[in-house]
Amino acid sequence: MYEPYLFDQFVVFDLETTGCNPERDQIIEIGAIKVKKGQIVSEYQQLVHPQMAIPSHITEITGITNEMVYEQPHIHEVLPEFLVFCESDYILGHNILFDYKFIKYNVLRHQYTFEKKAFDTLKIARNFLKHLPSRSLGAICEYYSIDHLHAHRALDDARVTYEVFLKLKEQFFHQDPEIFNPQPINWEPKKLEPITIKQKNYLKNLLRMQKRQLDRDIEDLTKSEASRWIDSLLREMRQAR
Repeated sequence: MYEPYLFDQFVVFDLETTGCNPERDQIIEIGAIKVKKGQIVSEYQQLVHPQMAIPSHITEITGITNEMVYEQPHIHEVLPEFLVFCESDYILGHNILFDYKFIKYNVLRHQYTFEKKAFDTLKIARNFLKHLPSRSLGAICEYYSIDHLHAHRALDDARVTYEVFLKLKEQFFHQDPEIFNPQPINWEPKKLEPITIKQKNYLKNLLRMQKRQLDRDIEDLTKSEASRWIDSLLREMRQAR
């Protein structure tokens, strides 16, 4: 049964990332808006240093370059303020599971919690806009004549996702109120494997050779994070030759 009070407060958010796998790829931008009683009351936007090179095709899509994130905070510095911003139990996104996975993976990695119920404009659009060849955010914005000038930048995508939600709700809510109810998201990452002894020794040697320091204790790295750091340092050494 649809519960009207659920629309009183929720957070719409979107991420830009270096790829599609939360266990291998990294967040490079978070954008979010907070909605209370139908009004946008605050916004959040933050570029994030991914601790890896941004692939060229991601830069082509988002416009976000390595130079833009070079002096930005790392995800463990950004998460606390983003989680405070997401005070509501309800979140909204377009293909929200994608963004949720990245946040949840990093939240668990840094020993926070992020248990939410979600509205998903992609799910709603797939139910009602079956005649469209694509239900991507861009395609739906075009269908509803919603300006989307800065596509694939997180804050702008969050803003237009909310506009899409309002259009869908206005047009289709009376047909199926239940689909507009937020649902729990059930996803857990694979068990996080700790850094191996071999990785630890290799990484320490690379850092010593380059006279570098991590902003975190090596002991706290996961196996996949250690691999990313090793790859990044080796790449820097090759480029410096």
